[in-house]
Amino acid sequence: MEIGTAEAQRAQRELVAYLRSPKAIRERCGQLFSWVCEGKSNHFVCDLAQLERVADYVIEVMRGEYPNLDIPFHSRWRHFEVGDVPRLGKLDNQLAGLSSVEKAAAKFDLAIVSVLLDAGAGDRWHYDEQETGLRLGRSEGLAVASFQMFCQGNFASDGLPQADALRLQELTEAELATGFQVSSENPLVGIAGRLNLLQKLGQVLLASPHLFGDNNPRPGNLVHYLLDKSENGELAATTVLSAVLEGLSDIWPGRLEIGGVNLGDVWQHSAIGDDGLVPFHKLSQWLTYSLLEPLQELGLKITGLNQLTGLPEYRNGGLCLDLGLISVKNPDILNSSHSVASAVIVEWRALTVILLDRIAATVREKLSMSTEELPLVKILQGGTWTAGRKIAAQLRTGGIPPIQIESDGTVF
Repeated sequence: MEIGTAEAQRAQRELVAYLRSPKAIRERCGQLFSWVCEGKSNHFVCDLAQLERVADYVIEVMRGEYPNLDIPFHSRWRHFEVGDVPRLGKLDNQLAGLSSVEKAAAKFDLAIVSVLLDAGAGDRWHYDEQETGLRLGRSEGLAVASFQMFCQGNFASDGLPQADALRLQELTEAELATGFQVSSENPLVGIAGRLNLLQKLGQVLLASPHLFGDNNPRPGNLVHYLLDKSENGELAATTVLSAVLEGLSDIWPGRLEIGGVNLGDVWQHSAIGDDGLVPFHKLSQWLTYSLLEPLQELGLKITGLNQLTGLPEYRNGGLCLDLGLISVKNPDILNSSHSVASAVIVEWRALTVILLDRIAATVREKLSMSTEELPLVKILQGGTWTAGRKIAAQLRTGGIPPIQIESDGTVF
């Protein structure tokens, strides 16, 4: 889309703002969901009769993980606790002596860097943690590897447990490979893409001083911006997402643009009228969920939590496929890999967003709990993500997802 008149530019700004909203995610995914349910997709069918069965399975997993249903948020912080190792206590010791806001800023630094390194690792990579002797793979391994690099000061110019623009831009693939123990025998999918994200992060920190500070820009300075946005000790979850999307949009490589604005995790599908665009913002929402806990530690009350959507990634989407909520029309879909931009993956992700809302509503109904008592972010944790991983491990060697995705290390 070319920039034209002032009116056209305003329309473009309005469209970008819309596509960055959870409302747009649900509306556009809802259009694809209806389209699939009408039998118009060449790839998928949806069987809502399986909804109760899926909800029962999710509840069974939730009770197994959290018997009293006291479930934390689905966020990066859970991965740092893998193996019941008190790693966060180590971090707190390193941050001792800082003010509460400075501690929150350091935790923002860690969460943002770690989430950006969290795309699918593949099933051959692992991380051996020297301190515990644990061998960890996938998201937990990526989390602990990035956590240890952070605590060692690898992301900060002064060697402190922080992250700053200068150091992130100077980071090399060799340094990242060493930190993540990558070798020919221990390959990590998309390491070049991960490095590029961190280097781009360093660049965007410099480009947005109102978000990240003009003196030694850091991801963690976003804490100050969000504190200023809070009112009467309350902060809307959508305000955090908006800041993430505004501040980090330019890090995503090769994405669609409107008026020179990088749209990020937004893709095209022919069944969507007008502009054909379908937003997901999976990593940005995962990051938003991960930033809420440091804000809560500052005493802020997070409002509108359920306005954010479920995360359209392969564990939640795999749960829907593996338990029959979604079925493929052509078995070849399961036997080949697909681009993130393909209609197959866009449809799968859109169905996942809508079905997560349906699953969550059914789970709450069965447990006689309200959305306030059991928000979507807790059902994801308790819940659907864990259940998706569990059923995948039962059905396929290595617990790989049912559909294979060509990952560049920047989406899943």
